[in-house]
Amino acid sequence: MTTAPILYSFRRCPYAMRARMALLISETPVRLREVVLRDKPEEMISASPKATVPVLVQDDGVVIDESLSIMYWALERHDPEGWLDQEEAGREWIAETDGDFKANLDRYKYPTRYEDVDPIAHRSAGLKFLEKLDVRLSKKGQLLREKSSLADHAIFPFVRQFANNDRVWFDALTLPALQTWLAGHLQSDLFLTAMKKYPQWKTGDPEPLFGIHEATI
Repeated sequence: MTTAPILYSFRRCPYAMRARMALLISETPVRLREVVLRDKPEEMISASPKATVPVLVQDDGVVIDESLSIMYWALERHDPEGWLDQEEAGREWIAETDGDFKANLDRYKYPTRYEDVDPIAHRSAGLKFLEKLDVRLSKKGQLLREKSSLADHAIFPFVRQFANNDRVWFDALTLPALQTWLAGHLQSDLFLTAMKKYPQWKTGDPEPLFGIHEATI
């Protein structure tokens, strides 16, 4: 008899968000261990010494500690919504999000963590990427097709984080396709289920089964 894999997650982390959504849509149950970043469990650090979420520990001990790798692992097992269709076309968008856009987002949101940083300059640089997304989204409503795919779900949690840093400023932008796209994902059953709150897990605590039994998509 096999048991469900363990997922170390942090509710508000965009990387963990996208991993949880892929697990939900693929109907892959996991034993959820909600992490508090200032009090990381030793079990997670032992499994993945870099100690960043998400971390998936399979029942055979194999560890996956990159969010995109968790998404692919789950979807390659079961992909009922065809998230992997045209996935090659979405790789550049994801790479730009995880690269330059994330670097600008971090310096806009957390300027005191860096030396000699102008957060408004990084906000402006991030906006250029949002403008590219808006043009792309104006064609079909989602990045690759009329239905959402892996790329949409891999990217929108970071756009959400960028938007929430100054919501008044973001809402005043003229980016209608992007704003509609983001609002739709934030209101989706998938995202709302992925964002359900769980208490911090500590050694010996129960592990909520997150995945197939949670999914009401």
